[in-house]
Amino acid sequence: MIFLLNKTLSIGNHFLAELRDSQIQQDSMRFRRNMERLGELFAYEISKELEYVDTDFETSLGTATVPVLKEMPVLATILRAGLPLHQGLLNYFDRADSAFISAYRKTTKGGNFEIKMEYVSTPSLNGKIVVVADPMLATGRSMVLCCKELLTQFKIKELHIVAAIASQEGLAHVQANLPKAKLWLGAIDEELTTKAYIVPGLGDAGDLSYGIKE
Repeated sequence: MIFLLNKTLSIGNHFLAELRDSQIQQDSMRFRRNMERLGELFAYEISKELEYVDTDFETSLGTATVPVLKEMPVLATILRAGLPLHQGLLNYFDRADSAFISAYRKTTKGGNFEIKMEYVSTPSLNGKIVVVADPMLATGRSMVLCCKELLTQFKIKELHIVAAIASQEGLAHVQANLPKAKLWLGAIDEELTTKAYIVPGLGDAGDLSYGIKE
């Protein structure tokens, strides 16, 4: 299952457009906030796919029956770029536990790179619905590596992947390696450069959020 935000007529397209705009990107606070707002929209859309149970609540005048979430998902993100997107999801799934994964590209001889994963901090994910957020799904290798690590450690009930922008190549890699995952994407771009940057994309989401890394 793939949900594409830019195929819907919603305010989400405005947030996505500002994330791409090179002039607006110069305001890192606004960039983070737009990424956070995308996370909030994705949380709302994901919530429509979850299970609910009718629950009685006492008001000052009587009893109201309201369908509420049967269980909260666990929200996982890949550091550091994923933090604003994660915060948006957490704003809506505000009782959710969180998991954090450190993964990065390490350049090898010849100018190629490999994905290194150094840190995983997570509650138990056994029998849980897990939402993994990373703003850019470029090659898809980081996402697949991190999700497979979680799937190896735990018996996850349901896996959702959230990204602001994906490349066609990255999407295909994720679908081939994580066929049961549900994908929630802002947009899919066609091109991927030789250095694995999405075109037109939006640039380096981590740098735009928190400053250029050494």
